[in-house]
Amino acid sequence: MSRRSLLRALGGTAAAGALAGCGVRGAYVQPGERAVADRSAADRSLVFANWPLYIDTDDDDPQKRPTLDAFEKRTGISVDYVEEINDNDEFFGKISPALMNHQPTGRDLIVISDWMCARYVRLGWVQRMDRAHQPNVAKYLDPLLRSPAFDPGRMFTLPWQSGITGIAYDRRKLGREIRGVKDLWASDLKGRVTLLSGLDEAFALLMQGNGVDITRWRPADFHAVCDEVERQVRRGQIRRFTGNDYTKDLVSGDVLACQAYSGDVIQLQADNPDIRFVVPEEGAELWSDSLMIPDRASHKANAERLMDYYYDPEVAAELAAWVNYVCPVPAAKEVLAASKDKDTAALADNPLIFPDSTMRERLAIARDITSTERLEFAKRWNAIVGL
Repeated sequence: MSRRSLLRALGGTAAAGALAGCGVRGAYVQPGERAVADRSAADRSLVFANWPLYIDTDDDDPQKRPTLDAFEKRTGISVDYVEEINDNDEFFGKISPALMNHQPTGRDLIVISDWMCARYVRLGWVQRMDRAHQPNVAKYLDPLLRSPAFDPGRMFTLPWQSGITGIAYDRRKLGREIRGVKDLWASDLKGRVTLLSGLDEAFALLMQGNGVDITRWRPADFHAVCDEVERQVRRGQIRRFTGNDYTKDLVSGDVLACQAYSGDVIQLQADNPDIRFVVPEEGAELWSDSLMIPDRASHKANAERLMDYYYDPEVAAELAAWVNYVCPVPAAKEVLAASKDKDTAALADNPLIFPDSTMRERLAIARDITSTERLEFAKRWNAIVGL
């Protein structure tokens, strides 16, 4: 089950883009209109909406979630955990009617990919966190993740898990190494390359291949990427554009190199150590799926407490050992390294969970696509990939 969405056909993104701009009068919520009376003290509960397969579960009973169960026991706060987010755009459509009409969504905490979080923040659809309730966040949040362009200081969003968009390839079948994005266009890879079909998932890495600083890219940089991809489509270099099903092509050998997510490759390497993941020399995109408290959520303090709980290094380590994405709490590395279980301790040395200093220097959070850019960019990109 994908934890990152595929960008759907233009119609869906057009609707979201119109909301994020001035196309729908009254969609923006003023700061003073976002909160309601907090019931946290009297009602020790909250509703937490997340993606499937994105929290630790008990090996013998998948209905048990050890870290979440421990939070409930420690705090006395009951958590209604709902695995209902399968696609960013789909979930946006599900809760946006309530948010634009200044009504509660029925959820106190949600996890959305950062490129979509940017829309919620611009629309004023999320509440500002009280960092006084979050000492662990203040102390342990990875400096690389602290100030994306859409949310400086991370006062409206907080990474649940992060990942890297880079390049995966089969070293044995290809017979050589891949070091940069331009290597995807080599003649021995003709017809054996896939790119991600989602606009928000694909564009940043390709820009980095052109030497662009993705924290401050310009529209001309986007069109240069499209020009390059169109050339590679015409010459038959690209086999197809994919969602998370790129892993099947890589495992079967139909594809030798592809755009890929770090967390997926960790899973693939368990069965095939010849599959490598590379952060290109030009850099790679660091992204997050982030926690947010929607407007008019009635258990804000409880939600803030849960968020801070997962930034305790001991808890963050337990979660990271299960999901295998980039942990937003670097201090969790020492916890895993001290584990008596050999396999668990080995995770501390995995740079796809805890990027080393060399890799960290090449990671960047992309400036998101604005509402005014989105319609134009989606139209061009979708025409190229056939959405």
